[in-house]
Amino acid sequence: MKICWYNQQQLGAVVDGRVYEVSAALDALPRPRYPAAPGDLLIAHLDTVRAAIDRLLPSAASIPVAQARFLSPVANPGKIIGVPVNYADHVAEAKADQATFTDRYKGDIREQGLFLKAASSLVGPADGVALRFPERLSHHEMELGVVIGKTAANVTQAEALSYVAGYAIALDMTVRGPEDRSLRKSLDSYAVLGPWLVTADEIADAQALEIRLGVNGNVRQQASTAEMIIGIAEQIAWASSYYTLHPGDIIMSGTCAGVGQVLPGDVMQCEIEAIGAMTVAVRAAGG
Repeated sequence: MKICWYNQQQLGAVVDGRVYEVSAALDALPRPRYPAAPGDLLIAHLDTVRAAIDRLLPSAASIPVAQARFLSPVANPGKIIGVPVNYADHVAEAKADQATFTDRYKGDIREQGLFLKAASSLVGPADGVALRFPERLSHHEMELGVVIGKTAANVTQAEALSYVAGYAIALDMTVRGPEDRSLRKSLDSYAVLGPWLVTADEIADAQALEIRLGVNGNVRQQASTAEMIIGIAEQIAWASSYYTLHPGDIIMSGTCAGVGQVLPGDVMQCEIEAIGAMTVAVRAAGG
């Protein structure tokens, strides 16, 4: 199933090129209490919501996908986890241009470790990316987004994929410079997720998906998730060995070569096989 948030915070199900209005499925969620349990309430009760959506779909109103304004398919993630230098061609790219990428981080992915992006940086494709520091380089990094579906702590690689709720297209936007990754990647709008969540049961093999990003119609990034240095299952197990993962937590699983600068007025076209496509506009902050 493809589940989205769209337009005026409406819940939608995407079927055959149309978005069906199924916000009434939210009535199936337990009443929230304060203090709330960690995690995204919808993702934590995804099976319940899916059952309610199935009941609503036959009579639900719909619009074409092209007319929908897609928000992030995860509304309230606790954490956004980044996986650095996870494609060999991007490792080579960074080593060859230390003036841009700096030499602050050395060693392979396991030495560098995972990093966190602020949850406040998350937006959907319709929100676009707002460049806060136009005098500095801001780069696109397209990735497969992995959404955790249930609480995970110290899970094994063998069981890790059973903790995945679904997948989405992710953009890990980055300001280049000498500061810590988490600072440079946590600007408002510098984590884009969309256009919808494809539930895990619809993806036969998330480790064999073609990904592609273009800017203004020119392809810049193209690879397969099969080329990851550390696969999705190991990423989940590794992350869960350091901190508990909660429903709605997002793992941005690493980018391939071809990262590059974007400027106000640019439009990024992102596509991942079996998930879909999204268009993300770039603007100056405040514009």
